Amino acid sequence: MVKGLVQGVGFRPFIYRLATHYRLNGEVDNRTNGVLISVEGEEENLSQFTDALTNSAPAASQIKSVDIREKDLAGYASFEIVRSRNDLNQITEISPDIAVCDECIKDMINDENRIDYPFINCTNCGPRFSIIEGLPYDRGMTSMKDFRMCPDCEREYNDVSDRRFHAQPVACNNCGPVYYYMDEEQSSGSIEEITDLIASRISRGLSVAIKGLGGYNLVCDALNENAVHELRLRKQRDAKPFAVMFRNIEAAGEFCHLAKEERQSLESWKRPIVILDQKKSLAPSINNGLDTVGAMLPYLPLHYLIFRKVNTAAIVLTSGNISDEPIIIDDKAAHEKLMPVAGAVVTSNRAIVNRCDDSVIRIYDKKPGIIRRSRGFVPSPVDLKLNVDGILALGGEQKNTFSIGRDNQAITSQYIGDLKNYPAYMFLCEAIERFRRMFLFEPAMIACDLHPDYLSTSYALQIEKELGIPLVKVQHHHAHIASCMAENGMDEDVIGICLDGTGFGTDNNTWGGEFLKAGLSDYTRLTHFDYIPMPGGDKAVDEPWRMAVSYIHKYFGNDFNFHSLPSLQQIPYEKITMVAGMIEKGINSPLTSGAGRLFDAVSAITGLCTMSTFDSEAPMRLESVADPKVRDHYPFISGECIVFSDTIKAVTEDLGKTDVAVIAARFHNTVAEAIIQTAVRIRESTGMNNVILSGGVFQNRFLLERCLLKLERNNFITSTNRLVPANDGGVSLGQLAVASKIRELCV
Repeated sequence: MVKGLVQGVGFRPFIYRLATHYRLNGEVDNRTNGVLISVEGEEENLSQFTDALTNSAPAASQIKSVDIREKDLAGYASFEIVRSRNDLNQITEISPDIAVCDECIKDMINDENRIDYPFINCTNCGPRFSIIEGLPYDRGMTSMKDFRMCPDCEREYNDVSDRRFHAQPVACNNCGPVYYYMDEEQSSGSIEEITDLIASRISRGLSVAIKGLGGYNLVCDALNENAVHELRLRKQRDAKPFAVMFRNIEAAGEFCHLAKEERQSLESWKRPIVILDQKKSLAPSINNGLDTVGAMLPYLPLHYLIFRKVNTAAIVLTSGNISDEPIIIDDKAAHEKLMPVAGAVVTSNRAIVNRCDDSVIRIYDKKPGIIRRSRGFVPSPVDLKLNVDGILALGGEQKNTFSIGRDNQAITSQYIGDLKNYPAYMFLCEAIERFRRMFLFEPAMIACDLHPDYLSTSYALQIEKELGIPLVKVQHHHAHIASCMAENGMDEDVIGICLDGTGFGTDNNTWGGEFLKAGLSDYTRLTHFDYIPMPGGDKAVDEPWRMAVSYIHKYFGNDFNFHSLPSLQQIPYEKITMVAGMIEKGINSPLTSGAGRLFDAVSAITGLCTMSTFDSEAPMRLESVADPKVRDHYPFISGECIVFSDTIKAVTEDLGKTDVAVIAARFHNTVAEAIIQTAVRIRESTGMNNVILSGGVFQNRFLLERCLLKLERNNFITSTNRLVPANDGGVSLGQLAVASKIRELCV
């Protein structure tokens, strides 16, 4: 039995060819828990077959285990792929969607039945998770079940020498799904006309909504400022950066700096969005002054067909949704909501079963770190050293994901979104039910956030009541640290440093700059960033100037002339006075130790971002200008908690006489220095030497890489999130690990 990612990646055809090459008879079939191979032949051939099995497996496969057992001869006359079988409650891994391969791209030119066929695929590429309804992975369990193979496709499907041998989504121009184009004036079902119409709209500075792999995308010319600006207005996107798809790797290298690791990620079969440093300007409204670009390469056959006909080197490819709602997958909803935005919609008659945004990664310390984990990564599990079977973890409120436990594996969902939006909450409920069916999962235990007002917490309470199963509530930042421990196979006390924006603390304050002595089952809060009032509550996140006023008010007093700061001169004096009064009287000003709010304040004080138009804009702008050559830092106070009063005073003194790039760098260096000094003191008092860095603030590459360097120079053993996001997208994995350990200790 071979277990791992061995279904939907051409594994059975690979085994067939391998067995016939080594003159072995037998059979191979998909089971719900893996691939079962039975072979008979000469001993030397069997040994060579076994070696080749692990050394030459398909690129997208991932063999986790090979269980070899001897059995009596069955007298097979040949080698065959036999009908898939269901093994009770056992499951195997489901393949993520795989970018179209080079051979299929060539077939769009040379294969008579697949000339310009936009749904071309083979055993090495194509849709998987986005079309699957259940296991085992066979055509009848996907949204391809409605398309009957033509004689030619059926012949290829059954021909062991063919690259489409047992490729479940196999199709061609004669029998497979098709695209349809519609705008206010015309419609078309011809792929040649459709790509002409798409190219025409892009060249004329217009947009188009296109049904992709895991949802609809909005597309326009990334070099046309008018087109990008207009799309931004229609999509209600404000200033949040757009993802950009480049024609090829050469075009990406023309506009972006490309390190070896970044190039490898861009060209991988996962085809994520990779955050790159910008070299040459695109349309200014792509990133609105930030120095990075979310870059990607084509991954669908249709993308290649579009680039054949457009002259631009890059197109915007952003999620087809409105505001913060989930990406649209329903064709009717696309026409209703996206036609007014794009002016034209390209749909298809193949259903998207599992909604999936594009994944986003960034290279930190020469290794990839995931920012948004979706297409290409989900539903690949995270292997653990814990028994998490039967645990459902609901995640947090923002950047929500959930995780289910199967034996020693965590299966974390695709990116769900922010649950403050009801459509995202409905997506969560729908996705949980789909995972329960797909992975034969029934919850026996639930884990959720400690925050009583999160919708994910409400859902957990509902399931607890309905099923009568145990519920574990996990403190938000403990879950962050546990997520990193879990993916790194750790189960001992560590120095957990969690820098985050928000999280409900056990003292009813908002936490986010935390230093913990953390194990999997529990934690002790050792120290934290100074508490600061958050005037207006969540409104302070959208208006970083409020946090600037709050920090200055606390450290300078109410007599400070706020309008002496150029950045605050744009804020009406009455508003500043009102906020200062709220702080003094404690009106709607909850206390926060959140590192994100400290970054907000400094970004606002320096004039980089006083009003935020998208999540984490203020810290992103602060990072984007920081001068990497600057090594000094500002003073700070480290006592019972870490106080940045001297830091804020130094920042304000530098204004007007020091370049903002130097101020930003010094501030980042200050936070890094506070982290290393605190870690050293904790090691001296506890003897712990393993440091975990987690939380959304550590997606700041400038900060993270400086912290890692300082910690490693001081002989700490450091770990960061790599398999799940350091942001709240990884919280559900941490909750799963904490619940598992608590259950283990209670047995």
